Amino acid sequence: MNYLKNKWNELRTYINRRELQFMLSVSFTLVALVGMVFIGAFLYQSYGRAAEEMMFNDNRQLINQVEINLNNYLRNMMRISDAMYYNVIKQVDMKTDDISQELDLLYEVNKDSLVSVACFSEDGELISAAPVGSVKKNVDITEQSWFANARDKMENLHFSELHVQNIFENSNGRYYWVVSLSRGVELTTEGKMSGGILLVDMNFSGIRQIFTEINSRGVGYVYLVNSEGEIIYHPKQNLIFSNMLKENNKIASQYDDGVYEETFQGEDRTVIVKTVGYTGWKIVSVTPKKELLQDFSSTKLMAVIIVILAVTLMVFANQFVAVRIAKPLKKLENSLKGIGVDQQPDIYMGGSLEIQHLGQTIRSMVDQLQRLTDDIVREQEEKRKSELDALQSQINPHFLYNTLDSIMWMIESERYEDAVAMVNSLGKLLRISLSKGKNIITVGDELQHARSYLDIQKYRYKNKFTSFFDIEEGIEKYRTIKLIIQPLLENAIYYGMEYMDGEGEIHIRAYTSGEDLFIEVEDNGLGMPQEQVERLLTENSETRSKGSGIGLKNVHQRIQLYFGTEYGLEITSEPDEKTIVRIHLPKTEEITPGEGGNRL
Repeated sequence: MNYLKNKWNELRTYINRRELQFMLSVSFTLVALVGMVFIGAFLYQSYGRAAEEMMFNDNRQLINQVEINLNNYLRNMMRISDAMYYNVIKQVDMKTDDISQELDLLYEVNKDSLVSVACFSEDGELISAAPVGSVKKNVDITEQSWFANARDKMENLHFSELHVQNIFENSNGRYYWVVSLSRGVELTTEGKMSGGILLVDMNFSGIRQIFTEINSRGVGYVYLVNSEGEIIYHPKQNLIFSNMLKENNKIASQYDDGVYEETFQGEDRTVIVKTVGYTGWKIVSVTPKKELLQDFSSTKLMAVIIVILAVTLMVFANQFVAVRIAKPLKKLENSLKGIGVDQQPDIYMGGSLEIQHLGQTIRSMVDQLQRLTDDIVREQEEKRKSELDALQSQINPHFLYNTLDSIMWMIESERYEDAVAMVNSLGKLLRISLSKGKNIITVGDELQHARSYLDIQKYRYKNKFTSFFDIEEGIEKYRTIKLIIQPLLENAIYYGMEYMDGEGEIHIRAYTSGEDLFIEVEDNGLGMPQEQVERLLTENSETRSKGSGIGLKNVHQRIQLYFGTEYGLEITSEPDEKTIVRIHLPKTEEITPGEGGNRL
């Protein structure tokens, strides 16, 4: 369990380190692969069900396409009816105006889908028609179902069942299968309103063409019935009308929209029903189960091919999408690298609208941050300068007091030459200590300060210790903050040499390593246990020097305040043998405020 958890954490760490483009591409591809693997496994485990689902989806798409095409066809007929009614009939007076020309024009424009257009009075009298102009003598228009429906419900549009329209005189003796669209209209005669019927006969060939094209695809067949279950179109309607073939159309007309499993004449089949708006007609798709199983073997091969192609295409598509998404973000990321380096970084503001807005927002934020940073830097400079000055101010009073006390003691003892030499060394020490108010001096000056300090202490501690300087050539030119060696020497003398009777040694070494500079102060005094070493840089009371009053912690803090927390003091000690205090500084010849970690 722990092994899997560790591996999971390693994987998460690896993923988090990758670029966005890689993550998007891999994520999309993995999602696609997982989906395809599941699909492939499902297809391999149940080919029959897969084939059924595939055929079902195909037929559902086909039936949706039939509905769209049929709706377009019917809406076109409705627009023709609306155009005739609202643009012609309602604009004329039947007593004085003739609408035959408008009917002829409307018919000519739409003759590919129309058989005839006619307008009747509420008594069944023909007012005008195109392309024919008279009704058969033995035909009673008022008995026609399309006429009666329109007359009874004047406000609605009415679509009839499929029938042969033979009410008009036809010179060529040819009659067409049609679906009639009828509606009640208001006729104006000498300013008076009366009822009428507008008839638009749709050529059934248009509907047949829609269904013939669809039935040429896929498995099974699609037919059309009205709300009463009467067949409007069936690919085998001649056989059905001649009672040579049966269809479950009456039951299908009672189905709501959806998918049904049924058994008809001993045959299991899947039926999909879709209702056509405005008419109540139902599109019925029938797929026999035996046809679904005929392509069992080909379905297996097709599934494998589809999975392979889909994965391949998905990989390329995912890569393309990932590049399109990640490239502008990558440019924006690269432009953000200038923040903190350039005073005015060139923020990328291309790509999509969202990325452009993000770039503009970041630019505005960078400008504000730059102003705030400048203010903070100035405040921090003043604050740290005050901190350094406060730490520095601890040195001079204590050290001067102890040194002047020693000079006074020499004068009282009439050791005038020693007193003069000590005053001379003190002068050199104070010159470097003051440094015209500067905190930064050269390593050479700091080492000279250490020599002057040791000269003074040697007068006070005759034969107590001997000092040795091991200085790398050329190191004097580098820069350091002042008065960091003296406290180390004080601690070496007061704690290392105090209880020794001669043979005390203090070694001062200065050397460089790479980009770092080190100054070591080593004494062969009593040393100290590790517990005390660990407290030296964290506690005040036990680590203050008896000489200047400034302890190792003070020096450590001053170095870190200026150069950063990666620099400072390192202490190693062995009881009864030695103590080494190492100063770690950056190797630099020029130091300007603001460089490095927390520098001023």
